[in-house]
Amino acid sequence: MARVLDFLAVGTITKDLLGNGKTTIGGTVTYAAATACNLGQRTGIIARADAQFDLSLLEQQGIRILRLPAAETTTFTNIYRDGRRLQYISAVAGSITPEDIPPDWLDAHIVHLGPLAQDLPAGVACAFSKALLGVTPQGWMRQWGADGLIHAVPWAHPEGILECADVLVYSIDDVAGDERLIRRYGSLVKTMVVTQGNRGCTVYRQGEHPHHFPAFAAEEVDPTGAGDVFCAAYLIHLAETGDPYASARFANCVASFSVEGLGISRVPTHEEVDERLRERTTV
Repeated sequence: MARVLDFLAVGTITKDLLGNGKTTIGGTVTYAAATACNLGQRTGIIARADAQFDLSLLEQQGIRILRLPAAETTTFTNIYRDGRRLQYISAVAGSITPEDIPPDWLDAHIVHLGPLAQDLPAGVACAFSKALLGVTPQGWMRQWGADGLIHAVPWAHPEGILECADVLVYSIDDVAGDERLIRRYGSLVKTMVVTQGNRGCTVYRQGEHPHHFPAFAAEEVDPTGAGDVFCAAYLIHLAETGDPYASARFANCVASFSVEGLGISRVPTHEEVDERLRERTTV
């Protein structure tokens, strides 16, 4: 049987509230899927969202979406102050389980797990035994109170996820620069990439010295989702080349486009990335 999908993103599609009273579509799976689609992958999303939430922006790109039922769509407000992000959550759609995954989507070549609100159990990671499996773990590393303000918490049981994962990608801000946590997570997975915003990223491979890769120069407009774009690009290049270091430079380049526009409006094509790789230097 022919493979249905090249790239599958599993997680939460979000309704992001903007400061002008408008809303936009967001979430790890949104940014990851848009990236994969623009880079030529047959792309799918599994996510929960209410029936009224408009997903046409993704569907028009040719992304296949399995919309699981939800009473409401997970809703975030992001506020940036002095280079820091304050994030509030006001609705949660619910969890995705292994039983929600169509059998013919289990054969996807690349799978990107993108939880946002403690919404993916460990069993989902271990359902994809044939895939190159990448994880962005922010959703397992956050909690919130009655006011919805999100704060960081320790990742309770990373072993259950990472024993089935090939690549772990997260921001150094997710662990507040804690080298102890970085070493611990790196011991649990073959390849780990820690992103550092406009300072680039560092690749950790078990048994090897870490390698740092500078960012590409970019005029930042909106940094939201850049880490998710980076992860999708990294996984795609890794699947194509098998090179964990060249994939970091490629992903840095792709992410440099994404910050230059609002939302997913500036996710690049493969041709744009190739041109920037030829013409631009890193910062």
